Amino acid sequence: MWLFSSWLLMHPTSIELLGAILFGVAVLHTFSTGLFERLAHRHTRHAGIFHLLGEVEVVFGFWAMVLMLAMFAFHGKAEATHYLDSRNFTEPMFVFAIMVIAGTRPILQCVARSVGVLARGLPLSSNTALYLVVLTVVPLLGSFITEPAAMTLAALMLRENFYRYRLSSTMKYATLGTLFVNVSIGGTLTTFAAPPVLMVATKWGWDGSFMLATFGWKAAIAIVLNAALMAFCFRQELASIAGAPERVDPVPLPMVMVHLAFLALVVLFSHHPAVFMGAFLFFLGFVQAYPRHQDPLILKEALLVAFFLAGLVVLGGQQAWWLEPLLLSLNEDAVFYGTAALTAVTDNAALTYLASLVEGLTPQFQVALVAGAVAGGGLTVIANAPNPAGAAILRGHFDDAAIRAEYLLLGAVVPTVIAAAAFRLL
Repeated sequence: MWLFSSWLLMHPTSIELLGAILFGVAVLHTFSTGLFERLAHRHTRHAGIFHLLGEVEVVFGFWAMVLMLAMFAFHGKAEATHYLDSRNFTEPMFVFAIMVIAGTRPILQCVARSVGVLARGLPLSSNTALYLVVLTVVPLLGSFITEPAAMTLAALMLRENFYRYRLSSTMKYATLGTLFVNVSIGGTLTTFAAPPVLMVATKWGWDGSFMLATFGWKAAIAIVLNAALMAFCFRQELASIAGAPERVDPVPLPMVMVHLAFLALVVLFSHHPAVFMGAFLFFLGFVQAYPRHQDPLILKEALLVAFFLAGLVVLGGQQAWWLEPLLLSLNEDAVFYGTAALTAVTDNAALTYLASLVEGLTPQFQVALVAGAVAGGGLTVIANAPNPAGAAILRGHFDDAAIRAEYLLLGAVVPTVIAAAAFRLL
């Protein structure tokens, strides 16, 4: 009752109300992409538009376009363009650049060989060991190369070594849900890798040692437990997969080092789009100069993910009027579980950003809010900024080339519970 009264006192504008309605429609749309793909097969005359609406990466960009058209119609060009100019599109641009660089053959071969060495050191079958290492080491690596890069690398390795074989739908969705959860919490060892942590670290005075002591070791335990549980549950399917053939065209070491340097440069200047986009354009030129050491760049997938995130930025900017009072109505325990649940329907970085604007939050409240945001980051494609990258890479191996939101939610429930237990009980 108090929360409802608070909403009324805030007097949302007509555009804010429309933005909230369109945000809700977009969330429902993400759960309906499989339906649009099936409609495309049944009604071939309009298959193109149904395929477009069935692309999960298109959803938020499409409804953001509707919002902007309404803003142009009701408030004019000046206000609409001012709103767009006030949005920060650094994260979509960064995810685009890091996805393309991380998905190149030199980077993939470097990481694959390192992962292979670790996997061979485990007293397990080759497939089980590789599966375990990809779901543990690569997400934890996200704390140093950023979560979008870790998601790209892990998804590409899962695609090449597992998803391209005949797997059950249960294993596909459970693995995807585990990947999303592990990447979401795997970036909490540092202050710059996980978007929801990045939004608050400077404002709340968190540093690397605080992150390790408060979140990092708990996240590492949850990641290992999640991956081990998945490897155990699907051990028979893993045993039936033929090993992936070794590449016969290894990339020269100097080429690998140059690619790693570009990757490091983009990560280092991740908050400065003029710098990292300039470096990225130079990288594209370098790739064209040495095509024999490259596979086709994942430009389409990266562009779709950037479009998705940009749409989320535009629509998310109209949600503060109801999100902020909702967060402030919760106590420390409720904010953990409430944030984890809210993350399923909005980007977790948006939640922590709104909280960073509120003065007087206790340290316990701050920790609970961020813990809930990262723990719930695998429940849906929109829950965590890197998730669309993994979805774009792997969705071609699901039925109708579409990831069913309800099945992803089911696949992520157990890893999310384990992550939540680690953060609240350890």
